[in-house]
Amino acid sequence: MALKATIYKATVNVADMDRNVFIDSSLTLARHPSETEERLMLRLLAWLMNAHERLVFTRGLSAEDEPEIWLMNDHNGIELWVELGLPEERRVKRACNRSASVVLYTYNGRAAQIWWQQNQSKLAQQENLSIRFIDDQQLKALTQLASRSMTLQATLQDGTIWLSDQQNHLELRFTDWLVNGKLI
Repeated sequence: MALKATIYKATVNVADMDRNVFIDSSLTLARHPSETEERLMLRLLAWLMNAHERLVFTRGLSAEDEPEIWLMNDHNGIELWVELGLPEERRVKRACNRSASVVLYTYNGRAAQIWWQQNQSKLAQQENLSIRFIDDQQLKALTQLASRSMTLQATLQDGTIWLSDQQNHLELRFTDWLVNGKLI
């Protein structure tokens, strides 16, 4: 018998001061049996970072030709492709060719650093690609907020994310490795 996904529900309030975006949303996240809770929470954080009323979670790990999250335009074109982890360069290039903008959220400290050293020069050629890294300590703190039913408030300003639930308050910051094809 195949294992089933675990369903997480998140009620989120996002105040993105940099983009002037303010959204209240109820999200449903399906955690694939092979997915870690850290990765699930990074998916949620990626959604918060790019919050938009049409931003949706895709089939993710279950679909090779889809990102984790995407934003489609009115003509079924992909405006934003959000990827997680350490994908092969070929997959990133394909995403950049299919979407107006691609954001890759990397994690897993040492492995991510090695991956970046190996792929940096090739990926920097993609003008619509941004790569953001979150360190292990911050990801572990983020994972402490995980629960099957979450209510989260997120405020984003000047590259800092303040995230809180009823009991915890976090301040998170990604390290930008690449912004729109420019090395940082």
